[in-house]
Formats: sequence, structure tokens, C-alpha cells
Amino acid sequence: MIDLYTAATPNGYKISIALEELGLPYTVHVLDFGKNEQKSPEYLKINPNGRVPAIVDRGNNDLAIFESGAILLYLAEKSGKLMPRDEKGRYEAMQWLMFQMSGIGPMQGQANVFYRYFPEKIQPAIDRYQKETLRLYGVLEGQLEGRDYICGDFTIVDIATWVWVRSYAWAGLEIGQFPNLSAWIDRLAARPSFAKGVTIPPRAEEGETLKTGASMIVK
Repeated sequence: MIDLYTAATPNGYKISIALEELGLPYTVHVLDFGKNEQKSPEYLKINPNGRVPAIVDRGNNDLAIFESGAILLYLAEKSGKLMPRDEKGRYEAMQWLMFQMSGIGPMQGQANVFYRYFPEKIQPAIDRYQKETLRLYGVLEGQLEGRDYICGDFTIVDIATWVWVRSYAWAGLEIGQFPNLSAWIDRLAARPSFAKGVTIPPRAEEGETLKTGASMIVK
């Protein structure tokens, strides 16, 4: 059994989707950011960086792993799925995973902050991060030309990237100029594991507090 420590964030959804895709049983522990539970001494023993997600694999000597990319790699290696076996394919997937971790996630995250959450509208910052996110989308558009998935076959790279790109509108972006990317978003959204994974945990509606503190076993 795997313990998943998470919240309703793109990085958290990476892991619930992967666990659903792989059919691995897991227990969800939802962390309440409002109560700063991600900074509790107990959780910092699992993830010293105080962020989500993190896992503890109870079936593997209570192995604790944080950082969503590292968790995805671990789950792929544990299951023998969702990563190419040959060296060339493996490193192609690794580079695109790093592309998401170092590029799309941080840039779109900042676009979200300045467009959606920041108390002041600082237009140069909004423009900067939106423009860079769209540039990265353009790289994906080219990579997806003639491919159903980023690396040809479906891998953890698609999971890691989709959870961010699917919420382009939240960052104030439009993607009509990226037909390959748009089709890829829809293609993955149709997978049952993706549809379920983005509900674990559910996102609170505006003005509603997400119920936390309880755990649930997902099979």
C-alpha cells in the first residue's frame, strides 16, 4: 500500500493519475494548506521541503519520496510501466519530464499567480510569464506533430505535462493556435485514470472549505 500525501494541485494530481493508471492501491492523506499542515513536523520528516505531493511506500520499507517527478519515476520503475525500456527511449522521456519540471510547471505556475491570485495587476509580470508559457506550449506543439503522445508512446511525461497544460485558461491563455496540443489534451482527458485522478482530492468550490484530515483508501 502506498500513502499519498497530497492536495488539489497539478503536481498532486500527477500522482493520483499515475496510481490510477497503474492500478496500484493507495491511501490518500489530504493536507490542509489553510492550517499549514504541509509544514507540520510530522510531514517535514517525509518531505523536508514542505510541499505536496509525497509518498510513503509501506510495502518497500516505508520508503518516502517527495518531488512529483521523482515519484513518477519511482512508480514507473516499481511497476515496469509508463517508461521506455531502451536507453534512447528512457532518456528521451527523462528530458521531456525535466522540460515539464523546470519549464512548464514553474512558468505556468507564475502565470497563474500573477494573472489570477496576486493582489496587484502587474502587467509586465503577467505578460512575461504568459508569453513564456505559450512559447513552451509551442515546443510541445512541434513535438506532438504526427504523435499521439509526447514521446510517441504513452508515458509518465504525458501525465506530468497534462495536469498543467489542461488548465491553460486559468492562467489567462488561449491555445487555438496549437491544434496538436489541443487534441492531445482531449485525448488524455478521455482516459478513465485521468478523469478520476483529478478528483483525488476534489477541489473545493469557491467559498467552500475542502474537508481534510481524513484519509481514504483507493483501490
